[in-house]
Amino acid sequence: MKEQIKIPTSKVERATKFLKTGAKVGGNYIKHYSKGLLNGGVDRDELDKDNAEDIYDSLSQLKGSALKVAQMLSMDKNVLPTPYQSKFSMSQYSAPPLSYPLVVQTFKKSLGKTPLEIFDSFTRNAVNAASIGQVHQAKIKDQKLAVKVQYPGVADSISSDLKIVRPIAARMFKVSTVELEQYIGEVESKLIEETDYNLELERSMEITELCKDLNNVAFPTYYPDYSNERILVMDWIDGKHITEWMKTSPSQEDRNRIGQALWDFYDYQIHTLKVVHADPHPGNFIITEDNKLGIIDFGCVKVIPEDFYNMYFKLMQADILDGSFDLESLFHQLGFLSDNDSDEEKNFFMNIFREMIELLGRPFRTQTFDFGDDEYFKQIFEVGDRVSRMKEIRNSKTARGNKHGLYINRTYFGLYNLLNELKAEVNTGRA
Repeated sequence: MKEQIKIPTSKVERATKFLKTGAKVGGNYIKHYSKGLLNGGVDRDELDKDNAEDIYDSLSQLKGSALKVAQMLSMDKNVLPTPYQSKFSMSQYSAPPLSYPLVVQTFKKSLGKTPLEIFDSFTRNAVNAASIGQVHQAKIKDQKLAVKVQYPGVADSISSDLKIVRPIAARMFKVSTVELEQYIGEVESKLIEETDYNLELERSMEITELCKDLNNVAFPTYYPDYSNERILVMDWIDGKHITEWMKTSPSQEDRNRIGQALWDFYDYQIHTLKVVHADPHPGNFIITEDNKLGIIDFGCVKVIPEDFYNMYFKLMQADILDGSFDLESLFHQLGFLSDNDSDEEKNFFMNIFREMIELLGRPFRTQTFDFGDDEYFKQIFEVGDRVSRMKEIRNSKTARGNKHGLYINRTYFGLYNLLNELKAEVNTGRA
């Protein structure tokens, strides 16, 4: 049985937890370098492993926005050493669950009844526990249900947690303080939205209805009568997460079909609905028993402003790099370039962003794309690592980019990684 926890809810408790973690990390460095002096060698992987475990354990107990940082970091495989990637990826599936008495307390406070006064059966232990809430399985007659219960105090702790997490995120995401400050408001607003299960219920029902005719995609039915701002009830979808499904050695045909369903799901949302499920990590998808793509979580949704959409997706046009397009003007509109840039700075950032859009936009400039090509992803990670180390990037006093691009970029990065995990070749051409 997983260890069950009581979440630190006060600002003092949560800040103290962060400070204790910092002390542990400091102790790990002392142990690491002392060992190196004594043994004549320094094992960096061992240090990373110790730090990853201490940081993850702390974030897991804090839940909410703190654990969400780990989840987002695990999606971006380029910014973390392997031990961090491995440990933080656990946040996509599981974390120490909330104790059952606190679950009952949440039900009584939200719905005025205990779980067993509402459902015919209800698992005492969480089936899955992640950053904002945990999932229990319930039944009404023969109907299996997934019941998502939000952790107490999560919504109230977001702003204070982000203030504490800021320096950690700046260092681990390898972004400058000025860039981080531009995006932190966007992150905060999305996290606040994720704690509003009424909003998630509304969006889930709306998006699933609009996407119901897509091929090879399955959605749960949602139950407003049993849901509120802290509890969300939907059908239970049987199946396997993508990582588990891949261990069953599915055929290339099956992997391509799931990959195509995934691509079409995002393509339709972004280009038709202008509203997108912006949290494409493996824990949010289930491969059903009849080999369909089940989408089980709409907590993070990004509404795409029309003006930003029109500018951003010009970057994916086939002729964007052929010299006839006014790329400099577009870069200014998107915030990649500033009016205060010197000629040297302008040339530097023009070259960097041109290289990045060529690389990241390749799937859009061909009819089909093989996301199983590990060499392509190696290029992405190498470019990202090289750019993050450039002093011109690190020392820039100007935030580069548009805040609306944060979750769109995150969405595509997560989508690319899921398709790479599937080793899928998909039709990416748009009519």
